[in-house]
Parts: sequence; structure tokens; C-alpha cells
Amino acid sequence: MTIEQRSNVVVRGNGDRAMVFAHGFGCDQNMWRLVTPAFEADYRVILFDHVGCGKSDLQAYDSAKYSNLSGYADDIVEICRELGVRGGVFVGHSVSAMIGILASIQAPELFNELVLVGPSPRYIDDGDYVGGFSKAQIEELLEFLDDNHMGWSAAMGPVIMGNPDRPELTEELVNSFCRTDPDIAKAFARVTFMSDNRRDLPKVTARSLVIQSKEDVIAQQRVGEYVRDAIPKADMVVIDATGHCPNLSAPDEVIEAIQRFV
Repeated sequence: MTIEQRSNVVVRGNGDRAMVFAHGFGCDQNMWRLVTPAFEADYRVILFDHVGCGKSDLQAYDSAKYSNLSGYADDIVEICRELGVRGGVFVGHSVSAMIGILASIQAPELFNELVLVGPSPRYIDDGDYVGGFSKAQIEELLEFLDDNHMGWSAAMGPVIMGNPDRPELTEELVNSFCRTDPDIAKAFARVTFMSDNRRDLPKVTARSLVIQSKEDVIAQQRVGEYVRDAIPKADMVVIDATGHCPNLSAPDEVIEAIQRFV
């Protein structure tokens, strides 16, 4: 099994520089389909599925390796080195923003720029830090997922998408959640929502852009501001979007923000 087969790597475009797109929890590379075509004329666009998601090889899933975000970051480094990426652009949504940060710290030569869409270094409140959720709320969320994967997907999809007037978007996200192997989804959710990457942010050397929806209950604006302030060379743009998936709900705004940055 090659690295490309393991992670269902897809390469498109004609540019000299690489732009790597990484999807969030419960999703796959298809979540970028409204954004990536805008960059294929100028970049070598690289898409992939995290192991355990989408069309990745489920046999490659290792519960020990993927018990923390570093295992996912190792995969990104492997993919990029296999494809000869140097000085590229990384675009990560949600948990993949932190995964990309870890990959960039491990191999700083890979990316000159990081684009972080709806990032959160920690979802749980901690002293003066406000992540948006109490520990009890996160534990309740994870217990719900453990008990009823399908019910969790149906209940959380509308909350995460945040566009009640566009039910087709919520339906797509719920269907994506439901396609994920339940056991892998439970493990990935725990890794995602229990992680704490605040200490990693100051180690980032790449220029970084936080793309923040104006309304996002999963990663609120003050969390985006925290990420911006903690990364040495970072800026933030608040786009006219609601919900945690602007790559689906507001792709034009995401495209414009990335184009202005790179």
C-alpha cells in the first residue's frame, strides 16, 4: 500500500507551488470541492482523506498512532515529502488547522503559509482561556456520540453547519458524519475535542492566516483571535459566513481570503 493509496491522495492543477487542503472531523476531501478549482490554474492542488475518513484505506487505521493529533500530522508530512512539497501553502479546516500546525513545526520546510479555517487549539475552557465549552459539555457530547453515532450526527449536523435556511448543507454534513466508521469517529472525536495545542502555537514559523466565520458556535471569534495572537506571524480575517463550515456555506468568501493572503 502506497502513501497515496492509504490517504486517497488526489493531485490537480498546473502550478509550481503546492497548496495542500485538509478536511475536518467527520468529513473528507469532498468538502473542499467548491474552493479548490479557484487555485488549480496557479497551484498544484493536493487533496487527501485522513486515515479512517472518506476513501482512505481503513486497514491503515492504527488506534495507537491516531490517539493524538501528531499521528495525523505525521501523515501530512509523509504525503508532502512523497510529493516533493517545499515552501507550499497548507489550508486546514477545523481540527486540521491544528494538525497542519503540528506538521509545519515538525517539518518547517514544507509550508511557507498556513491558512487556518475555524481553528481551535482547545475547545474546553481553562482558567482565563475561553474555548467555548465546559469539560462537562464536551464529555456529554462524547458520551452521546459513544451511545448513538447516528443520533449524534443528526443532532450535531445542524449545530455545526449553522445555516438553518439551507437544509441541503446540513444534510450533506450529516451524511458525511454517518458514512464515517462509528468506532473511528468516536476515537477521532475524542482526540479532536480533548486536545490542547495552545503551547504549539508560538512555535509556528510560517506566515499564517486565521479565517473566522462571523458566527461559529464551535470555534468562536475570540478563539480565532487567541490563535492569531499566539502565532508569531499571523493575521485574521472575519468573513461574512455563519457556521463552522464556510468552505461549504461561503466558498467565495474563503477563496477571496486565501487569494488575498497568498
